[in-house]
Parts: sequence; C-alpha cells; structure tokens
Amino acid sequence: MPSRTTSSTSPIPGDGEAVCVRRHVERFNLGTNVLDEDWIASEIPVALHYNGQAHVVMMATPMDLEDFALGFSLSEAIIESADECRSIVVYQRLEGIEIGVRIPDIRAETIAQRQRNLSGRSSCGLCGTQQLEDVVRHPAPVGEGPVVPGATLHRALAALDAAQPLNSRTGATHAAAWSDLGGNLVLVREDVGRHNALDKLIGAMVARSTPLQEGFLVLTSRASYEMVQKAATFGISLVVAISAPTSLAIHLAESTGVTLVGFARATSHVVYTHPQRIGHSGS
Repeated sequence: MPSRTTSSTSPIPGDGEAVCVRRHVERFNLGTNVLDEDWIASEIPVALHYNGQAHVVMMATPMDLEDFALGFSLSEAIIESADECRSIVVYQRLEGIEIGVRIPDIRAETIAQRQRNLSGRSSCGLCGTQQLEDVVRHPAPVGEGPVVPGATLHRALAALDAAQPLNSRTGATHAAAWSDLGGNLVLVREDVGRHNALDKLIGAMVARSTPLQEGFLVLTSRASYEMVQKAATFGISLVVAISAPTSLAIHLAESTGVTLVGFARATSHVVYTHPQRIGHSGS
C-alpha cells in the first residue's frame, strides 16, 4: 500500500463543517415564504499531480481524498496495481487542494503521452480528453463473479439512503457502495460527482483488501459508460444502478463480461447484460 501523508497550512477538509456549508435561504411553498437555513454540499478544485506533473483537476467534495487519488489512478489505468502507487500526499492550497502521487517513471511517461491534462466538471468524465482512444478504453474481461439473488440487490438498495449522511443533509451528492453477498453495505463513499464517488470507493476497497468475489457495486446515479469502464477496469463483475444505463454502457458491459442492472428500485430492476449472475427465484 502507498504511504499517505498530509501537508497543509490548515487542516484538510473532512468533517461536516468542511464538506458542507450552511446558508440562509428563503423557502417558498403554496404562496408562503419563511426564512430558514440550508446545508449546501462543498465542491472545490482537486488537482492530481503524478511525479510532480499536473494531470487533472476535478471538482469534488473534499473528503476521502486519499481514497479518491488511489481509486482514480486504478480506474483510469494510470497504474496497474496498488503497489505502483508509492505515496500520496495531500496539500491545502489557496485555490483548492493538490494531491501529489508518486508512481513508477514508466507509468508517468505513459500518461504524459496521452496528453490528458484536463479540467473535470463534477458531472463529466471527458473534459479535455484529446484522443478518441482515451475516451473509450476496453478493459480486459472481468472474472466469473458471484451469483446474487434479486432479493439481495433490493436489500442493499433499501439500506442505501441511511448510508449517505452527506446527501441526507444536502440532497446534492451521489454515492457508490459496496455490498456483501448478504445485501449488507460494507463501504460507501459520497461526492458531488458520481465518477468521484466511485473512484473513492475503489480506493477504499483497495485500502481494505476487499475481495471482489464477495460482493457487488451499487450506484445512486445512471449507469453511464465511464462508470462501467471504471468498474470493469477494477474487475467488478456486477454493477447495480438506480437509474438508466446508456447504450454505450450496455455495449461495454457486454464486451467486458459485466452484469449491468439498471432502474433498481425497492421491488424491481432491469438486467441488461450477463443475467446469469442474477438469481430470481424467490426474489
């Protein structure tokens, strides 16, 4: 595992006051209005530097940043394993946060050749990508993966709301969650960006050596192709999303062997690819 340190002139944000802020608002309802306060999710620039070279600036929620750096490095195929992430150092800057990641020189040379120095909006995973081959990577096929009863998917979904404290307060964040084979959520990460939430979850799973054969991924967002791409790159075989997939997400899931489930609700879901991993008897 990489060594992780924090260097800053002030504490790195990470508590409730930093990841969301309180603002005075006027609430209107049925012709009446009242003065009130509301909690707003924080969204700040987070820059990732590899071996001292700037690579990407993402708009993100300032929490679980070491998980984010490790997960992004793996899901974007910047490194092939966590062992290649030598260190992660988080710096507080005036303009935002900078994360310095040390990786093998050969990996740094590879990402330099991609010329992917981009500014990533919280809703977009492509901003600044210059080559088509960098847009749609085709990860290797995932492993066999577990078979999960449909009832287990719904058990995990039922637990998801209570596992999102930041979203419960602000209503503005996405979550990526890892469920065990009993439908119990064992890891959840939140962020204003759905891609960031997934990267944070992947980093947290690596840090805890979470077995991929003993669970599945649950997303509060739509199943876009880049979410499937990140999951497949990491080796996740079952992705469950509460919203719709895109056509490219379905194509990528089919070709990489990922079981893709969309429109997952309290009592229903739609299986788009590789249905052999979903057991429906008694679900």
